[in-house]
Amino acid sequence: MDRPFEVDPAEYPFTDHWMPYRDGYIHYLDEGQGPTVLLLHGNPTWSYLYRNVIKQLREEFRLIAPDYPGFGMSRAPNGYRFTPQEQSETVQYLIHQLNLRDVIVVVQDWGGPVGLNYAVRHRANLRGIVVMNTWAWPAKILPMKLFSLAMGGWPIGYWLQTRRNFFASAIVPHGIHHAEKVTDRLRKAYTDPFPTPKSRIPTWVFPRHIRKARTWLAEIETKLVNLRDLPAQIVWGTKDSAGFPLEQMAKWQKHLPLHETEVLEDASHYVQEDRPDRVAASIRRLANRTRGGVM
Repeated sequence: MDRPFEVDPAEYPFTDHWMPYRDGYIHYLDEGQGPTVLLLHGNPTWSYLYRNVIKQLREEFRLIAPDYPGFGMSRAPNGYRFTPQEQSETVQYLIHQLNLRDVIVVVQDWGGPVGLNYAVRHRANLRGIVVMNTWAWPAKILPMKLFSLAMGGWPIGYWLQTRRNFFASAIVPHGIHHAEKVTDRLRKAYTDPFPTPKSRIPTWVFPRHIRKARTWLAEIETKLVNLRDLPAQIVWGTKDSAGFPLEQMAKWQKHLPLHETEVLEDASHYVQEDRPDRVAASIRRLANRTRGGVM
């Protein structure tokens, strides 16, 4: 299958995999051999976000990085509404179809709720979790609520996302602390998946559901107790202005008592872009901590 847009092969030198999903398909990377690592992105990113992590680890791990339908190179089936609930179901389908076992799950941004919805129900299949600037509970702090109203509201938020491609063109660069990393190639990789107003609707749905998915998020939160014995690495960018202050990190520390935490003063929301070396190091550390399989 042909790629729907071009990506610099030096930046993204990976083999494409395509999985039929109803009348659409899921694009994903499956690189390397070893302990299985599932890399889950947020909004409006895709598997490209993890490219530098994969390059560092593919001699040691099997790295699975999907694009959710509507993002990256995946194509959503008819009737798909791009809600976080549906995206989580898609990830669960991928895990089942690939028969992934003893998995290290890596989450950031909306990858948190998408991945944690699976994790809290399938603890026995998890080896550990790496958490970066994310959440898995109803938004209670004012910055997140205001962000949802502004970016996922109607009509201004809808116009910004569908007409201006605002999330991909403006918020992603703003969410990377190291400005020298925001190259034309990077900007293109994040804007090219959304060439038309219709294709940009998923980038509006995600921020909208910070508020609209409260019940679903609350259900995940009630089940986080299932992960109290799960080894975890928390990697937190302190320069994040997208509603992820250190108080959110502290909440993860309470929910995941078997954590080791690294606070990054030189990283913002997209930790994978700012400090892929520390993300890779956390995955290695978690694998070493859990050597021998699921704890």
